[in-house]
Amino acid sequence: MAVAPLNQVRRVIEYGISEIPPDQILMGIPNYGYDWMLPFVQGESRAEKISNDEAVARAQRFGAEIQFDELAQSPYYYYTDPEGNDHVVWFEDARSWRAKLELVAEYGLAGISYWNIMDAFPKGQETLREMYQIAKL
Repeated sequence: MAVAPLNQVRRVIEYGISEIPPDQILMGIPNYGYDWMLPFVQGESRAEKISNDEAVARAQRFGAEIQFDELAQSPYYYYTDPEGNDHVVWFEDARSWRAKLELVAEYGLAGISYWNIMDAFPKGQETLREMYQIAKL
């Protein structure tokens, strides 16, 4: 499934604000994707962590069509590698970030934090700048 499906993120936020004032909560937003080899085996399968940009490049390299899960508000695709192994890739894009960022105002949260700042994600930064005035303290 998605790295941070929006429906599940909502559940976590709703629990969080039942215990902590919303203005004291920073919502984590993932800045990466996962490439899972199929079939998935509970307790055994391990995903490869990839950057969002690598996820898009991989889709292009393998000719995969990027789809969008409306419930999870996350992009994904399937592909077959040169050895014949099937994969599913879930990652973040501007649409998924926008959906998550809209939760900040909806729930009155203090803001966000990235789950991984090591990989550049220009589309995410553009989305953040479009939606908010960023103040340096």
